[in-house]
Amino acid sequence: MRSCFLALLVVMSLPTMAQEQDSIVLQFAEYLGYVKKFHPIARQAELTIDTGQANLMKARGGFDPKVNVDYERKEFKDIEYYDRLNATFKIPTWYGIELKGNFEQNEGEFINPEESVPDAGLYSAGVALSLGRGSWINERMATLKQAKLFREQTKADRDLLVNQILFDASLAYFDWLQAYRNSLVFSNFLENAQVRFEGIKKSAEAGENAAIDTVEAKIAVLDRSLELEQALVTLRNTTLDLSNFLWLGDNTPVELQPNVVPDLFLDTEIDNTLEIAGMPLNSFTVENHPKLRSLGFKIEGLEVEKRLKTNKLLPRIDLEYNFLTETPEFINSFQTEQYKGGLIFEMPLFLRKERGDLRLAKIKLRDAQFDFDNARIVIMNKILAIYNELESFDTQNVLIEDIVETYETMLNAELRKFSFGESSLFLINARESKLIDAVLKRNSVENKFFKAKAKLFNSLALNPEEL
Repeated sequence: MRSCFLALLVVMSLPTMAQEQDSIVLQFAEYLGYVKKFHPIARQAELTIDTGQANLMKARGGFDPKVNVDYERKEFKDIEYYDRLNATFKIPTWYGIELKGNFEQNEGEFINPEESVPDAGLYSAGVALSLGRGSWINERMATLKQAKLFREQTKADRDLLVNQILFDASLAYFDWLQAYRNSLVFSNFLENAQVRFEGIKKSAEAGENAAIDTVEAKIAVLDRSLELEQALVTLRNTTLDLSNFLWLGDNTPVELQPNVVPDLFLDTEIDNTLEIAGMPLNSFTVENHPKLRSLGFKIEGLEVEKRLKTNKLLPRIDLEYNFLTETPEFINSFQTEQYKGGLIFEMPLFLRKERGDLRLAKIKLRDAQFDFDNARIVIMNKILAIYNELESFDTQNVLIEDIVETYETMLNAELRKFSFGESSLFLINARESKLIDAVLKRNSVENKFFKAKAKLFNSLALNPEEL
């Protein structure tokens, strides 16, 4: 009996969770750093910034100076019908004003009298402006304003995309960690069951225990072996899920090697890695949330569109005035009595198209405002719920730790009773099964606790700068 007692002492304490000596620990912060830098979705998110910059450049092109040269010549049977040259330089400005410079030279036997200009050509310099429609906002101004707002919106959208991929990657890491912890539990308890089986077997051979006890001990070994195999399958699958988030800089996916293991002491660094450490509920300003900032920029863009549609209710009144001169090198040659001017007036009688466009713009704006109001409430309530969940986990972690320690005490007590012949192997296995269930439940609660922190990170839509 004494030899059996010595063998059973091996299992009197809960198996430790030390990292294997030849394993490589993949730190949580290091892992998320790789995801943020190399994952295709994270890199794709950066393209939204480039898209915003490209749209802004395109919109600014509406104010680029333009040079236009129009040249025509016709000659038939030694007769020069016409030779026309018209070169124009335009500079669009912000408030619907366009500065113009022009050179015109026409000659030939069949040109219109109104096209007659001095032999050296005619120069003009002037301005074109809108007094009605397009005076305080026009297509070019609206496009540029919307492009600037879109650029800022893409920054917020980029943060949302990066946050989401980091959130998904975090969940995969936590599941991998739980699967690894569970495999260690079954591996260690299998080793204990094997040691117990060998001890019982030797005791039975010496006549100190009944032979049937070896059957009971062998069943425990087989049960633990089955549970370990199932745990290893889960571990391999979660490892594959984790590998989905690991890429190299040349768009090459990475597959984790078997000796790579998670960090078993993640709870000490998860808050700092996700940058949620020291963030009480009252420290969060909902208006700074990227989702609301994105919707806010969208609303501002729709307000620009509404102002443009409102402006189009005004009549079109375009004025143009150009000084004419043969000698532009002399300033005093520009005289007010030598000019070319024009006026365009246009006013639809019913304005049905313009009023319809304005009504549609107001509807889109109102719709976006509803989205903003709804998103604001949803975000606030979601964050509040997660803070409540995290507060509850503080209590749950204490309770589950007490449960594990209690079951461990019960198992050790049963082992001592067995050493004195006052218990049975059946009761020891039952106590051990309860302890295993408690440890697995502790791992599950820990996983849910970590995921709650990740959900807080996701709800706040943070984009960690230190990764």
